[in-house]
Amino acid sequence: MNTVTTSICAQSWATSRKMVILATLLTGYSTATAGVPAQAMNGEKTNSKHVEQSAKPVIYQVFSRLFGNKNSNNKPWGTMAENGIGKFSDFDDIALKSIQSLGVTHIWYTGVPHHALIRDYSQHGIGNDDPDVVKGRAGSPYAVKDYYNVNPDLADDPANRLNEFKALIQRTHQHNIKVIIDIVPNHVARRYASTSMPVGVNNLGENDNTRVEYAKNNNFYYVTGASFQVPDLGKSKPLNGEAHPLSDGQFDEFPAKWTGNGSRLAKPDANDWYETVKINYGVKPDGRHDFPTLPREYAKLDVSAHYQFWQGIDEAQLPNSWVKFKQITDFWLSIGVDGFRYDMAEMVPVEFWSYLNSHIKQINPDAFLLAEVYNPALFRDYIHLGKMDYLYDKVDLYDTLKAIIQGKQSTSAIETDRLRVADIAPHMLHFLENHDEQRIASAEFAGDPFAALPAMVVSLTLSESPTLIYFGQEVGEDGSENAGFGTPSRTSIFDYIGVPAHQRFMNGGKFDGGQSTKDELALRDYYARLLNLSHTAPALLGEYYDLDTINRVHGSEKLSQAHDQTQIGRSGSDYDYDYQYDDMTFAFARFSQDQQLVIVSNFSRTHGKAFTLKLPADLIAQWRVKPGHYPLDDLLAEPLNQPLNQLKPHKLVIDGAGTGWLEIQLKPLGSKILSL
Repeated sequence: MNTVTTSICAQSWATSRKMVILATLLTGYSTATAGVPAQAMNGEKTNSKHVEQSAKPVIYQVFSRLFGNKNSNNKPWGTMAENGIGKFSDFDDIALKSIQSLGVTHIWYTGVPHHALIRDYSQHGIGNDDPDVVKGRAGSPYAVKDYYNVNPDLADDPANRLNEFKALIQRTHQHNIKVIIDIVPNHVARRYASTSMPVGVNNLGENDNTRVEYAKNNNFYYVTGASFQVPDLGKSKPLNGEAHPLSDGQFDEFPAKWTGNGSRLAKPDANDWYETVKINYGVKPDGRHDFPTLPREYAKLDVSAHYQFWQGIDEAQLPNSWVKFKQITDFWLSIGVDGFRYDMAEMVPVEFWSYLNSHIKQINPDAFLLAEVYNPALFRDYIHLGKMDYLYDKVDLYDTLKAIIQGKQSTSAIETDRLRVADIAPHMLHFLENHDEQRIASAEFAGDPFAALPAMVVSLTLSESPTLIYFGQEVGEDGSENAGFGTPSRTSIFDYIGVPAHQRFMNGGKFDGGQSTKDELALRDYYARLLNLSHTAPALLGEYYDLDTINRVHGSEKLSQAHDQTQIGRSGSDYDYDYQYDDMTFAFARFSQDQQLVIVSNFSRTHGKAFTLKLPADLIAQWRVKPGHYPLDDLLAEPLNQPLNQLKPHKLVIDGAGTGWLEIQLKPLGSKILSL
């Protein structure tokens, strides 16, 4: 979801307590039984990992309607004709090769399933959508109206739109990239009406008993005896007040349905997800479950055992919505989709996820299953019981890295966050941008895309987890355009708009950076070198060693003459140096049998860092390295971080006691990934 829909996904969890309570109520699932295990706090690993990977995945999220748009008009509330749009065909071989060059393994094509929008496609048998329950002109991708077809806006020929998407899947696979799309299980568009269902599949709500608030096999909840009323939107008028035949402040829905975020009012609030209706998964209005309970011991069992559990239960015992969403995912898997990103997954019962995901894995054992879950108390249940491959590491790591970038937090918080999820670390997706979050380069976040580079290094190398970047992030897009619905700082997902920094790199479809600035090209080069380490640095799938704690404690120790600082921080720089490890510095080691890495970053925008990093004898013993001097290679080899005068080669000194010493010199915002 997007922040302007008041979703919790772009807010700190602390400011979204109301949504925590709501999610718990509507899933009927108690957070009290889902606490953090003791081993999570001491960094021990469990044997519960069910994600096998030979390299760290890199996911490139593209907002499909914006990616190929070459129009730079950017009129607020502009039409498709005025502001332009990207198509499936814009993801041609040149574009896909450009994406692949970043080290991308998966593309998340956002906005693919047919959602509500303001454009007349009636000649193709598609009903028009009412602007009173559509956000923006192009519509929210999280208000799906037909799960068995794709957004007609994205096709060159709307009548052939599904075949055009199938062709895109094939092109993507030819570049050895897998395809992810959104499934939004918690809610659908206010007027869901598929016109493309396979034989034997019924529409959502088609057989509902609308005389009752709840029934196990109803797909929706109802406000019995009351008609839906459009909320008071104040100044946020549909289409900015533009005249439209259907825009009259009315929407015909009787009886009214519960709204997507769980509001039970016939007239929801303007801050509710009023353009959507909530799906019923067999959770009664009082929170009790109306479906078989998954035994807690299944948290220790693999996905095959989960599949067998549900095979042993008659489908008639399951809520109808479970079956319908299994049919939906079956459809997308059948046309070649490789995985799903599940919107607001925590608002749907964990048992449903066990049922759905175990079925998906029977069809495609390598399916990539990513869930939007923000409540840390639920993380382990949605991984172990719900059989999710990956969850957003938003509430801990993302929020912390953003606060450090903004100068509001010490880097010591990174290690605290890491320990919180150490037992499930391979399952926690890392990111600094997505469609819900503010652009790094926006004034509201950092105001400078280079300010996030240390955080990107940490985010990518901290654990075995996948990394996600949002299209345009790699060239410093700032999201400052006023598209219409919502406010700048996030690239709009509701309107037709251009993405200027991305368009400059796209250069009319050449994807050669022909219109990019020097800084934009340097930034993209940095991202490419960093992201490609996911596939070329085996240590990133290995062990983690905390260097932050020991160097924070011993950072101001007097160094022996053998480790003096006379060659560190030499004159000629146009910035000052700090000569100790401090609250803007973070270091750790990653290692495997084949590779040993020392990773160190400087988050300061104004000060260089010059100090000797201590590597404890315990770590050196695990590396089985004898006393001596060892040259190190910088895998980033980053011209952005080289000092003005030539540095001595990086060298690890191991003394007679087995302790390692490493001279570190970093420019502001500099990082090194040093390989032994």
